[in-house]
Amino acid sequence: MAGRGLPFRADHVGSLLRPAPLRTAFRQHAEGDLDDESFRRIQDECIRAVVRMQEEAGLAVVNDGEFRRGSYWGRFVERMEGFRIGPAVFKFRDEAGHVRDFTAPFIAGKLRRVRPIAVDELAFVKGITRRTVKLTLPSAPTMQFYGGPQAIDAGVYASRAEMFADLGRAFQEEIRALHAAGLRYVQIDEVPLAMLCDPRIREQVRAWGEDPQALVGEYIAALNESVRNLPADMVVGLHMCRGNFKGNYLSEGGYEAVAERIFDEIHVNHFLLEYDTPRAGDFEALRFVPSTKAVVLGLVSSKVPALESVDELRRRIDDAARFIDLDRLALSPQCGFASTVAGNPLSEADQLAKLQRVVEVAALVWR
Repeated sequence: MAGRGLPFRADHVGSLLRPAPLRTAFRQHAEGDLDDESFRRIQDECIRAVVRMQEEAGLAVVNDGEFRRGSYWGRFVERMEGFRIGPAVFKFRDEAGHVRDFTAPFIAGKLRRVRPIAVDELAFVKGITRRTVKLTLPSAPTMQFYGGPQAIDAGVYASRAEMFADLGRAFQEEIRALHAAGLRYVQIDEVPLAMLCDPRIREQVRAWGEDPQALVGEYIAALNESVRNLPADMVVGLHMCRGNFKGNYLSEGGYEAVAERIFDEIHVNHFLLEYDTPRAGDFEALRFVPSTKAVVLGLVSSKVPALESVDELRRRIDDAARFIDLDRLALSPQCGFASTVAGNPLSEADQLAKLQRVVEVAALVWR
């Protein structure tokens, strides 16, 4: 790593495009036409290939591309006790204004970690690479916010705080188990706090009778509970995501509305921030990042095939360094390439070119 509390100079957010055989296998397995053993064998083969791809791209940190997950949060929900799936209260949208519904976790019973969630993912990747392995987990606020006022079924919990305490315990148990299995870098994928930067969504929250700023504080507390009492050598990154589904997004707005609190109060080593479009605002909010924390600039888009130029990326890194020391910065795509099996509208060749560009520019900037 680039230093204690600092990320790799060239990183990526986690999910990678599933190849066609894997997409087919997910569909056949869901329809009952492919047995568990055959499905796992196809996953294993595709993971070996995607790890080789990351190594060949020059990345020092790799993962399994989330190839065992139907979506970035799906496996977490499936392996926990107490969740059900329902329609989200928000919608994805594209640049043309088209909207798309999606599903979300809802809390139907007491939340408990009844078996390991991602330890098997880690074990397989550690067995096929000598590079550092990063593993991603969905955030605690993500498990509640998408469902809105009805996210928790009546009578299950007396308060959200009680629910987040149970959820935080589950995260602590899982991350400690991952550490015992050899993990030293975990990334938490957080969407609600980024959504609460959007004036339109803040108004929607007020219409529920909620105070958006109070919710920010509640979600900061939930995230901190998730990473409490972790081993000292576990590096934790927090990815701030505005939504990523087939190239669509959930929200827009710069980080200014929440920056001072999230950068100062959330107990992580670094933040992976989306800065791929003007929707993310400017870099001025980075002035609030404490000297003990670092930032991975998500400047390379995982949503479109066009490849960013070296000069443009270097210029934008220089712009960011006006508000935070260059030595506390790194580079990555703004999000994963496939938060669900379907993936974003670009090719595997596009994906490889973008990862190589991240490595290339990082080597030029941080020699």
